[in-house]
Amino acid sequence: METLSLDTLPHLPALRRGRPYDSLEKSEIVDHSTGKVVAVVSQVNAGILKKDLQRIDEGRAALRKFTVAELIEISAKAGELFLEGTLPLGDRGHTQSADEYVRTLSGTSGLPHVMVRRNMAKIHYALTHVGTVLNGLTRGLPLEVIDRGYGEQSGAAVSYYPTTQALGLVMPSNSPAVNSLWLPAIALKTPVVIKPGREEPWTPYRLIQAFIAAGAPPEAFGFYPTDHEGAGEVMRLCGRALIFGDANTVAQYRDNPKFSVHGPGFSKILLGEDCVEQWPEYIELMAASIAENGGRSCVNASAVVVPRYGKEIAEALAQKLGPVTPLRSDDEGAKLSGFANPKMADYIDSAIEDGLKVNGAEDVTARYRHGERKAIFEGGTFLRPTIVRCDSFSHPLANREFLCPYASVVEVAQSEMLGQIGASLVVTAITKDEAFTSQLLDSPLIERLNLGPISTMKISWDQPHEGNMFEFLYKRRSIERA
Repeated sequence: METLSLDTLPHLPALRRGRPYDSLEKSEIVDHSTGKVVAVVSQVNAGILKKDLQRIDEGRAALRKFTVAELIEISAKAGELFLEGTLPLGDRGHTQSADEYVRTLSGTSGLPHVMVRRNMAKIHYALTHVGTVLNGLTRGLPLEVIDRGYGEQSGAAVSYYPTTQALGLVMPSNSPAVNSLWLPAIALKTPVVIKPGREEPWTPYRLIQAFIAAGAPPEAFGFYPTDHEGAGEVMRLCGRALIFGDANTVAQYRDNPKFSVHGPGFSKILLGEDCVEQWPEYIELMAASIAENGGRSCVNASAVVVPRYGKEIAEALAQKLGPVTPLRSDDEGAKLSGFANPKMADYIDSAIEDGLKVNGAEDVTARYRHGERKAIFEGGTFLRPTIVRCDSFSHPLANREFLCPYASVVEVAQSEMLGQIGASLVVTAITKDEAFTSQLLDSPLIERLNLGPISTMKISWDQPHEGNMFEFLYKRRSIERA
Protein backbone atom coordinates (compact mmCIF):
# COMPACT_ATOMS: atom_id res chain seq x y z
CA MET A 1 0.00 0.00 0.00
CA GLU A 2 1.34 3.43 -0.89
CA THR A 3 2.36 5.57 2.07
CA LEU A 4 1.24 9.20 1.88
CA SER A 5 0.99 12.09 4.29
CA LEU A 6 -2.50 11.62 5.68
CA ASP A 7 -2.69 15.35 6.52
CA THR A 8 -2.94 16.22 2.81
CA LEU A 9 -5.78 13.83 2.07
CA PRO A 10 -9.51 14.57 2.35
CA HIS A 11 -10.76 13.83 5.85
CA LEU A 12 -14.36 12.79 6.38
CA PRO A 13 -15.28 13.72 9.95
CA ALA A 14 -18.10 12.20 11.90
CA LEU A 15 -21.13 14.48 11.88
CA ARG A 16 -22.67 14.87 15.33
CA ARG A 17 -26.07 16.50 14.80
CA GLY A 18 -24.59 17.87 11.58
CA ARG A 19 -21.45 19.29 13.16
CA PRO A 20 -18.03 17.92 12.10
CA TYR A 21 -16.12 15.89 14.70
CA ASP A 22 -12.46 15.04 14.22
CA SER A 23 -11.69 11.83 16.10
CA LEU A 24 -8.26 10.66 17.17
CA GLU A 25 -9.01 7.26 15.70
CA LYS A 26 -9.17 7.19 11.92
CA SER A 27 -9.50 4.60 9.19
CA GLU A 28 -8.10 4.76 5.68
CA ILE A 29 -10.04 4.30 2.45
CA VAL A 30 -7.99 2.86 -0.39
CA ASP A 31 -8.37 2.49 -4.13
CA HIS A 32 -9.55 -1.06 -4.86
CA SER A 33 -7.00 -1.65 -7.64
CA THR A 34 -3.90 0.33 -6.58
CA GLY A 35 -4.11 0.17 -2.78
CA LYS A 36 -3.47 3.92 -2.69
CA VAL A 37 -4.96 5.72 0.30
CA VAL A 38 -7.45 8.30 -1.00
CA ALA A 39 -9.04 9.58 2.22
CA VAL A 40 -9.17 9.16 5.98
CA VAL A 41 -12.36 8.85 8.01
CA SER A 42 -12.86 9.69 11.68
CA GLN A 43 -14.11 6.73 13.71
CA VAL A 44 -16.37 7.13 16.73
CA ASN A 45 -17.04 4.68 19.53
CA ALA A 46 -20.27 3.46 21.04
CA GLY A 47 -19.96 5.92 23.93
CA ILE A 48 -20.24 8.92 21.62
CA LEU A 49 -23.28 7.42 19.95
CA LYS A 50 -24.97 6.86 23.30
CA LYS A 51 -24.29 10.45 24.32
CA ASP A 52 -25.48 11.98 21.06
CA LEU A 53 -28.63 9.89 20.76
CA GLN A 54 -29.80 11.26 24.10
CA ARG A 55 -30.27 14.58 22.28
CA ILE A 56 -31.71 13.27 19.02
CA ASP A 57 -35.00 15.04 19.72
CA GLU A 58 -33.21 18.26 18.72
CA GLY A 59 -33.08 16.95 15.15
CA ARG A 60 -36.80 16.21 15.08
CA ALA A 61 -37.57 19.62 16.58
CA ALA A 62 -35.52 21.27 13.81
CA LEU A 63 -37.41 19.36 11.10
CA ARG A 64 -40.80 20.12 12.67
CA LYS A 65 -40.23 23.82 11.90
CA PHE A 66 -40.80 22.94 8.23
CA THR A 67 -43.94 21.71 6.54
CA VAL A 68 -43.79 18.45 4.61
CA ALA A 69 -44.31 20.46 1.43
CA GLU A 70 -41.27 22.60 2.25
CA LEU A 71 -39.16 19.51 2.97
CA ILE A 72 -40.24 18.03 -0.37
CA GLU A 73 -38.94 21.18 -2.08
CA ILE A 74 -35.68 20.93 -0.11
CA SER A 75 -35.36 17.29 -1.12
CA ALA A 76 -35.79 18.17 -4.79
CA LYS A 77 -33.12 20.87 -4.54
CA ALA A 78 -30.85 18.41 -2.75
CA GLY A 79 -31.36 15.99 -5.64
CA GLU A 80 -30.08 18.55 -8.15
CA LEU A 81 -27.09 19.39 -5.95
CA PHE A 82 -26.27 15.71 -5.45
CA LEU A 83 -26.38 15.05 -9.20
CA GLU A 84 -24.54 18.11 -10.47
CA GLY A 85 -23.23 20.24 -7.62
CA THR A 86 -19.82 20.81 -6.08
CA LEU A 87 -20.20 20.11 -2.37
CA PRO A 88 -17.98 20.18 0.73
CA LEU A 89 -15.87 17.07 1.20
CA GLY A 90 -14.79 16.86 4.81
CA ASP A 91 -13.33 19.52 7.05
CA ARG A 92 -9.99 20.34 5.41
CA GLY A 93 -11.27 22.71 2.75
CA HIS A 94 -11.76 20.05 0.09
CA THR A 95 -14.74 20.08 -2.23
CA GLN A 96 -16.10 17.41 -4.54
CA SER A 97 -17.71 17.90 -7.93
CA ALA A 98 -20.09 15.34 -9.37
CA ASP A 99 -17.36 14.00 -11.67
CA GLU A 100 -14.94 13.73 -8.75
CA TYR A 101 -17.56 11.82 -6.79
CA VAL A 102 -17.93 9.37 -9.69
CA ARG A 103 -14.17 8.81 -9.96
CA THR A 104 -13.64 8.52 -6.22
CA LEU A 105 -16.52 6.12 -5.58
CA SER A 106 -15.51 4.03 -8.58
CA GLY A 107 -11.95 3.84 -7.33
CA THR A 108 -12.79 2.69 -3.82
CA SER A 109 -15.85 0.52 -4.53
CA GLY A 110 -14.91 -1.09 -7.84
CA LEU A 111 -18.11 0.08 -9.56
CA PRO A 112 -17.32 1.38 -13.07
CA HIS A 113 -18.16 5.00 -13.82
CA VAL A 114 -21.20 4.12 -15.92
CA MET A 115 -22.77 2.21 -13.01
CA VAL A 116 -22.02 4.98 -10.52
CA ARG A 117 -23.78 7.47 -12.79
CA ARG A 118 -26.80 5.16 -13.14
CA ASN A 119 -26.99 4.91 -9.37
CA MET A 120 -26.72 8.70 -9.13
CA ALA A 121 -29.64 9.01 -11.55
CA LYS A 122 -31.76 6.70 -9.38
CA ILE A 123 -31.00 8.75 -6.26
CA HIS A 124 -31.69 11.99 -8.14
CA TYR A 125 -35.05 10.64 -9.32
CA ALA A 126 -36.01 9.55 -5.81
CA LEU A 127 -35.14 12.97 -4.36
CA THR A 128 -36.87 14.99 -7.06
CA HIS A 129 -40.01 12.84 -6.82
CA VAL A 130 -40.38 12.62 -3.05
CA GLY A 131 -43.90 14.04 -3.33
CA THR A 132 -44.91 11.23 -5.67
CA VAL A 133 -43.21 8.69 -3.44
CA LEU A 134 -45.04 9.93 -0.34
CA ASN A 135 -48.35 9.96 -2.17
CA GLY A 136 -47.85 6.29 -2.95
CA LEU A 137 -46.59 5.36 0.50
CA THR A 138 -49.41 7.18 2.32
CA ARG A 139 -52.11 6.19 -0.20
CA GLY A 140 -52.93 9.80 -0.93
CA LEU A 141 -52.92 11.13 2.64
CA PRO A 142 -53.09 14.95 2.64
CA LEU A 143 -49.62 16.08 3.72
CA GLU A 144 -51.10 18.59 6.16
CA VAL A 145 -52.15 15.63 8.31
CA ILE A 146 -48.47 14.90 9.00
CA ASP A 147 -47.83 18.58 9.78
CA ARG A 148 -50.71 18.89 12.27
CA GLY A 149 -50.89 15.27 13.46
CA TYR A 150 -54.55 14.97 12.49
CA GLY A 151 -56.95 15.75 9.68
CA GLU A 152 -59.24 14.01 7.20
CA GLN A 153 -58.74 11.40 4.51
CA SER A 154 -61.62 10.25 2.30
CA GLY A 155 -64.06 12.00 4.65
CA ALA A 156 -62.84 10.22 7.79
CA ALA A 157 -60.93 11.71 10.71
CA VAL A 158 -57.34 10.44 10.83
CA SER A 159 -54.37 10.97 13.10
CA TYR A 160 -50.79 9.77 12.86
CA TYR A 161 -47.96 9.92 15.36
CA PRO A 162 -44.23 9.22 14.89
CA THR A 163 -42.95 5.82 15.99
CA THR A 164 -39.42 7.10 16.64
CA GLN A 165 -37.31 10.19 17.26
CA ALA A 166 -34.75 9.06 14.67
CA LEU A 167 -34.18 6.50 11.93
CA GLY A 168 -31.02 4.45 12.37
CA LEU A 169 -29.21 3.23 9.26
CA VAL A 170 -26.50 0.58 9.17
CA MET A 171 -25.53 0.91 5.52
CA PRO A 172 -23.77 -1.53 3.19
CA SER A 173 -21.02 -0.81 0.67
CA ASN A 174 -22.32 -2.74 -2.33
CA SER A 175 -24.46 -0.20 -4.23
CA PRO A 176 -24.92 3.59 -3.86
CA ALA A 177 -28.61 3.54 -4.87
CA VAL A 178 -29.50 1.66 -1.68
CA ASN A 179 -29.38 5.09 -0.02
CA SER A 180 -32.63 5.88 -1.85
CA LEU A 181 -34.47 3.87 0.79
CA TRP A 182 -33.92 6.42 3.56
CA LEU A 183 -34.45 9.64 1.59
CA PRO A 184 -38.22 10.01 2.31
CA ALA A 185 -37.45 10.09 6.04
CA ILE A 186 -36.36 13.74 5.86
CA ALA A 187 -39.64 14.86 4.27
CA LEU A 188 -41.36 12.79 6.97
CA LYS A 189 -39.60 14.93 9.60
CA THR A 190 -37.45 12.08 10.90
CA PRO A 191 -33.73 12.65 11.58
CA VAL A 192 -31.30 10.02 10.32
CA VAL A 193 -28.39 8.43 12.17
CA ILE A 194 -26.14 6.83 9.57
CA LYS A 195 -23.42 4.26 10.10
CA PRO A 196 -21.89 4.23 6.58
CA GLY A 197 -20.43 1.17 4.89
CA ARG A 198 -16.69 0.98 5.43
CA GLU A 199 -15.82 1.22 1.74
CA GLU A 200 -18.69 3.53 0.80
CA PRO A 201 -19.01 6.61 3.03
CA TRP A 202 -19.08 8.85 -0.05
CA THR A 203 -22.75 8.63 -1.00
CA PRO A 204 -24.36 9.23 2.42
CA TYR A 205 -21.86 12.03 3.14
CA ARG A 206 -22.56 13.73 -0.20
CA LEU A 207 -26.30 13.35 0.33
CA ILE A 208 -26.08 14.98 3.75
CA GLN A 209 -24.09 17.89 2.31
CA ALA A 210 -26.63 18.26 -0.50
CA PHE A 211 -29.53 18.35 1.98
CA ILE A 212 -27.79 20.95 4.16
CA ALA A 213 -26.89 23.09 1.14
CA ALA A 214 -30.53 22.88 0.04
CA GLY A 215 -31.74 24.28 3.36
CA ALA A 216 -32.31 21.24 5.58
CA PRO A 217 -31.30 21.69 9.24
CA PRO A 218 -27.86 20.14 9.99
CA GLU A 219 -29.19 18.80 13.31
CA ALA A 220 -31.25 16.25 11.37
CA PHE A 221 -28.17 14.33 10.24
CA GLY A 222 -25.82 12.04 12.09
CA PHE A 223 -22.90 10.45 10.26
CA TYR A 224 -21.08 7.97 12.48
CA PRO A 225 -18.34 5.77 11.00
CA THR A 226 -17.99 3.17 13.73
CA ASP A 227 -17.28 -0.45 14.55
CA HIS A 228 -19.56 -3.42 15.17
CA GLU A 229 -20.32 -2.29 18.72
CA GLY A 230 -21.23 1.20 17.52
CA ALA A 231 -23.49 -0.24 14.82
CA GLY A 232 -25.23 -2.22 17.55
CA GLU A 233 -25.90 1.00 19.46
CA VAL A 234 -27.46 2.57 16.38
CA MET A 235 -29.78 -0.43 16.15
CA ARG A 236 -30.53 -0.47 19.88
CA LEU A 237 -31.03 3.23 20.60
CA CYS A 238 -32.95 4.36 17.52
CA GLY A 239 -36.64 3.57 17.77
CA ARG A 240 -36.63 2.45 14.15
CA ALA A 241 -33.68 1.23 12.08
CA LEU A 242 -32.79 -0.25 8.70
CA ILE A 243 -30.28 -3.09 8.72
CA PHE A 244 -28.49 -4.48 5.66
CA GLY A 245 -26.46 -7.65 5.45
CA ASP A 246 -26.31 -11.31 4.58
CA ALA A 247 -28.85 -13.87 5.74
CA ASN A 248 -27.01 -14.58 9.00
CA THR A 249 -26.60 -10.89 9.85
CA VAL A 250 -30.24 -9.94 9.38
CA ALA A 251 -31.82 -13.12 10.80
CA GLN A 252 -31.60 -11.86 14.39
CA TYR A 253 -33.61 -8.73 13.51
CA ARG A 254 -36.21 -10.15 11.12
CA ASP A 255 -39.10 -10.63 13.58
CA ASN A 256 -38.60 -7.36 15.47
CA PRO A 257 -40.94 -4.56 14.30
CA LYS A 258 -38.31 -1.96 15.26
CA PHE A 259 -36.20 -3.05 12.33
CA SER A 260 -36.67 -2.99 8.58
CA VAL A 261 -34.49 -5.85 7.39
CA HIS A 262 -32.76 -5.75 4.00
CA GLY A 263 -30.95 -8.99 3.36
CA PRO A 264 -30.54 -11.09 0.22
CA GLY A 265 -33.43 -10.62 -2.20
CA PHE A 266 -33.46 -14.06 -3.84
CA SER A 267 -35.31 -12.36 -6.72
CA LYS A 268 -36.48 -14.65 -9.51
CA ILE A 269 -37.91 -14.97 -12.99
CA LEU A 270 -40.68 -17.54 -13.47
CA LEU A 271 -41.64 -18.62 -16.96
CA GLY A 272 -45.16 -20.05 -17.15
CA GLU A 273 -46.30 -23.05 -19.17
CA ASP A 274 -48.21 -20.80 -21.56
CA CYS A 275 -45.10 -18.74 -22.44
CA VAL A 276 -42.21 -21.18 -22.16
CA GLU A 277 -42.27 -22.07 -25.88
CA GLN A 278 -41.35 -18.44 -26.60
CA TRP A 279 -38.35 -18.51 -24.23
CA PRO A 280 -35.85 -17.06 -26.78
CA GLU A 281 -37.84 -13.80 -26.72
CA TYR A 282 -37.01 -13.32 -23.04
CA ILE A 283 -33.27 -14.03 -22.95
CA GLU A 284 -32.36 -10.32 -23.14
CA LEU A 285 -34.72 -9.58 -20.23
CA MET A 286 -33.32 -12.46 -18.18
CA ALA A 287 -29.72 -11.46 -18.84
CA ALA A 288 -30.36 -7.82 -17.92
CA SER A 289 -32.16 -8.84 -14.71
CA ILE A 290 -29.17 -10.99 -13.75
CA ALA A 291 -26.28 -8.72 -14.70
CA GLU A 292 -27.30 -5.04 -14.47
CA ASN A 293 -25.49 -3.01 -11.80
CA GLY A 294 -22.80 -5.66 -11.78
CA GLY A 295 -25.21 -8.14 -10.20
CA ARG A 296 -24.91 -6.32 -6.86
CA SER A 297 -28.54 -5.44 -6.18
CA CYS A 298 -31.04 -7.38 -4.11
CA VAL A 299 -33.42 -7.03 -7.06
CA ASN A 300 -31.03 -8.77 -9.47
CA ALA A 301 -32.50 -12.11 -10.54
CA SER A 302 -30.59 -14.97 -8.92
CA ALA A 303 -32.75 -17.80 -10.28
CA VAL A 304 -34.65 -18.51 -13.48
CA VAL A 305 -37.38 -21.11 -12.90
CA VAL A 306 -38.95 -22.80 -15.93
CA PRO A 307 -41.19 -25.83 -16.52
CA ARG A 308 -38.92 -27.06 -19.35
CA TYR A 309 -36.13 -25.96 -21.73
CA GLY A 310 -33.86 -25.37 -18.73
CA LYS A 311 -30.81 -26.68 -20.58
CA GLU A 312 -31.46 -24.50 -23.62
CA ILE A 313 -32.17 -21.38 -21.56
CA ALA A 314 -29.04 -21.87 -19.44
CA GLU A 315 -27.00 -22.31 -22.62
CA ALA A 316 -28.40 -19.12 -24.19
CA LEU A 317 -27.74 -17.09 -21.02
CA ALA A 318 -24.23 -18.51 -20.77
CA GLN A 319 -23.49 -17.62 -24.37
CA LYS A 320 -24.59 -14.04 -23.72
CA LEU A 321 -23.01 -13.46 -20.31
CA GLY A 322 -20.09 -15.89 -20.29
CA PRO A 323 -17.78 -13.80 -22.51
CA VAL A 324 -18.24 -10.65 -20.38
CA THR A 325 -14.85 -9.60 -19.05
CA PRO A 326 -13.49 -6.73 -16.90
CA LEU A 327 -12.88 -3.39 -18.59
CA ARG A 328 -11.36 -0.10 -17.46
CA SER A 329 -13.49 1.71 -14.91
CA ASP A 330 -14.05 4.64 -17.29
CA ASP A 331 -15.12 2.42 -20.22
CA GLU A 332 -18.78 3.08 -21.05
CA GLY A 333 -19.17 -0.60 -21.89
CA ALA A 334 -18.02 -1.85 -18.48
CA LYS A 335 -20.40 -4.45 -17.04
CA LEU A 336 -18.45 -5.88 -14.09
CA SER A 337 -17.60 -4.36 -10.72
CA GLY A 338 -14.35 -4.87 -8.89
CA PHE A 339 -14.24 -5.92 -5.24
CA ALA A 340 -13.05 -3.42 -2.65
CA ASN A 341 -12.40 -6.45 -0.44
CA PRO A 342 -10.77 -9.18 -2.57
CA LYS A 343 -11.45 -11.73 0.19
CA MET A 344 -15.16 -11.43 -0.64
CA ALA A 345 -14.42 -12.43 -4.24
CA ASP A 346 -12.38 -15.37 -2.95
CA TYR A 347 -15.26 -16.46 -0.73
CA ILE A 348 -17.84 -16.25 -3.52
CA ASP A 349 -15.62 -18.10 -5.98
CA SER A 350 -14.99 -20.87 -3.43
CA ALA A 351 -18.68 -21.10 -2.49
CA ILE A 352 -19.67 -21.61 -6.12
CA GLU A 353 -16.92 -24.19 -6.68
CA ASP A 354 -17.91 -26.08 -3.52
CA GLY A 355 -21.53 -26.13 -4.69
CA LEU A 356 -20.52 -27.49 -8.08
CA LYS A 357 -18.96 -30.49 -6.35
CA VAL A 358 -22.47 -31.58 -5.36
CA ASN A 359 -24.04 -33.72 -8.08
CA GLY A 360 -26.75 -32.06 -10.14
CA ALA A 361 -25.22 -28.73 -11.13
CA GLU A 362 -23.16 -27.45 -14.06
CA ASP A 363 -21.44 -24.10 -14.56
CA VAL A 364 -22.61 -23.57 -18.14
CA THR A 365 -20.65 -20.31 -18.50
CA ALA A 366 -17.36 -22.17 -18.00
CA ARG A 367 -17.14 -23.06 -21.69
CA TYR A 368 -17.82 -19.49 -22.84
CA ARG A 369 -15.58 -17.71 -20.35
CA HIS A 370 -12.23 -16.21 -21.30
CA GLY A 371 -10.21 -17.49 -18.36
CA GLU A 372 -11.21 -18.34 -14.80
CA ARG A 373 -14.26 -16.96 -12.97
CA LYS A 374 -12.06 -14.81 -10.73
CA ALA A 375 -10.01 -12.33 -12.73
CA ILE A 376 -7.30 -9.82 -11.83
CA PHE A 377 -7.46 -6.82 -14.14
CA GLU A 378 -5.31 -3.71 -13.74
CA GLY A 379 -4.76 -4.62 -10.11
CA GLY A 380 -8.47 -5.07 -9.29
CA THR A 381 -10.28 -8.31 -8.47
CA PHE A 382 -13.40 -9.20 -10.48
CA LEU A 383 -15.81 -12.12 -10.83
CA ARG A 384 -17.07 -12.98 -14.30
CA PRO A 385 -20.75 -13.98 -14.73
CA THR A 386 -21.82 -17.47 -13.72
CA ILE A 387 -24.91 -19.32 -14.93
CA VAL A 388 -25.45 -22.65 -13.18
CA ARG A 389 -27.98 -25.21 -14.41
CA CYS A 390 -29.37 -27.20 -11.47
CA ASP A 391 -31.28 -30.47 -11.68
CA SER A 392 -33.60 -29.48 -8.83
CA PHE A 393 -34.41 -26.60 -6.51
CA SER A 394 -32.99 -28.59 -3.61
CA HIS A 395 -29.45 -28.22 -4.95
CA PRO A 396 -27.25 -25.90 -2.81
CA LEU A 397 -26.67 -23.53 -5.76
CA ALA A 398 -30.31 -23.32 -6.89
CA ASN A 399 -31.36 -20.58 -4.46
CA ARG A 400 -28.17 -18.64 -3.77
CA GLU A 401 -27.36 -14.97 -4.20
CA PHE A 402 -23.89 -13.48 -4.66
CA LEU A 403 -22.50 -9.97 -5.21
CA CYS A 404 -21.80 -10.63 -8.89
CA PRO A 405 -23.76 -11.65 -11.99
CA TYR A 406 -24.93 -15.09 -10.87
CA ALA A 407 -28.09 -17.10 -11.47
CA SER A 408 -29.27 -20.66 -11.44
CA VAL A 409 -31.60 -22.11 -14.06
CA VAL A 410 -33.91 -24.78 -12.67
CA GLU A 411 -36.74 -26.81 -14.18
CA VAL A 412 -39.78 -26.99 -11.90
CA ALA A 413 -43.33 -27.85 -12.91
CA GLN A 414 -45.53 -24.74 -12.84
CA SER A 415 -47.82 -26.38 -10.29
CA GLU A 416 -44.85 -26.78 -7.91
CA MET A 417 -43.07 -23.45 -8.40
CA LEU A 418 -44.67 -21.53 -5.53
CA GLY A 419 -44.08 -24.46 -3.21
CA GLN A 420 -40.36 -24.50 -3.96
CA ILE A 421 -39.03 -21.01 -4.70
CA GLY A 422 -39.22 -19.69 -1.13
CA ALA A 423 -39.31 -16.03 -0.07
CA SER A 424 -38.49 -13.66 -2.94
CA LEU A 425 -38.06 -9.89 -2.89
CA VAL A 426 -39.02 -9.58 -6.57
CA VAL A 427 -40.65 -12.14 -8.85
CA THR A 428 -41.09 -11.47 -12.55
CA ALA A 429 -43.72 -13.94 -13.73
CA ILE A 430 -43.95 -14.22 -17.50
CA THR A 431 -47.42 -15.71 -17.93
CA LYS A 432 -50.94 -14.86 -19.03
CA ASP A 433 -52.45 -17.84 -17.23
CA GLU A 434 -55.18 -16.37 -15.00
CA ALA A 435 -55.19 -19.29 -12.56
CA PHE A 436 -51.40 -19.11 -12.12
CA THR A 437 -51.60 -15.33 -11.81
CA SER A 438 -54.16 -15.68 -9.01
CA GLN A 439 -51.84 -18.06 -7.17
CA LEU A 440 -48.98 -15.58 -7.52
CA LEU A 441 -51.15 -12.72 -6.23
CA ASP A 442 -52.16 -14.81 -3.22
CA SER A 443 -48.59 -15.81 -2.32
CA PRO A 444 -47.20 -14.23 0.89
CA LEU A 445 -43.68 -15.15 -0.24
CA ILE A 446 -43.46 -12.48 -2.94
CA GLU A 447 -42.68 -8.91 -1.87
CA ARG A 448 -42.94 -7.32 -5.32
CA LEU A 449 -44.67 -9.01 -8.25
CA ASN A 450 -44.06 -8.11 -11.90
CA LEU A 451 -46.68 -9.68 -14.15
CA GLY A 452 -45.31 -9.99 -17.66
CA PRO A 453 -41.87 -9.43 -19.22
CA ILE A 454 -40.63 -6.75 -16.80
CA SER A 455 -37.05 -6.69 -15.54
CA THR A 456 -36.64 -7.51 -11.86
CA MET A 457 -34.48 -4.37 -11.75
CA LYS A 458 -37.39 -2.05 -12.58
CA ILE A 459 -38.48 -0.11 -9.49
CA SER A 460 -41.58 2.05 -9.13
CA TRP A 461 -40.80 4.60 -6.46
CA ASP A 462 -44.47 5.21 -5.63
CA GLN A 463 -44.79 1.54 -4.67
CA PRO A 464 -42.56 0.14 -1.92
CA HIS A 465 -40.61 -2.92 -3.01
CA GLU A 466 -39.04 -3.48 0.39
CA GLY A 467 -41.18 -2.11 3.20
CA ASN A 468 -43.30 1.04 3.48
CA MET A 469 -41.25 3.88 4.99
CA PHE A 470 -44.33 5.88 6.01
CA GLU A 471 -45.92 2.97 7.85
CA PHE A 472 -42.53 2.24 9.42
CA LEU A 473 -42.10 5.79 10.78
CA TYR A 474 -45.74 6.65 11.57
CA LYS A 475 -48.61 4.83 13.20
CA ARG A 476 -52.28 5.65 12.95
CA ARG A 477 -54.31 6.36 16.08
CA SER A 478 -58.02 6.73 16.64
CA ILE A 479 -59.16 10.32 17.18
CA GLU A 480 -62.33 12.20 18.00
CA ARG A 481 -62.60 15.99 18.26
CA ALA A 482 -65.45 17.89 19.86
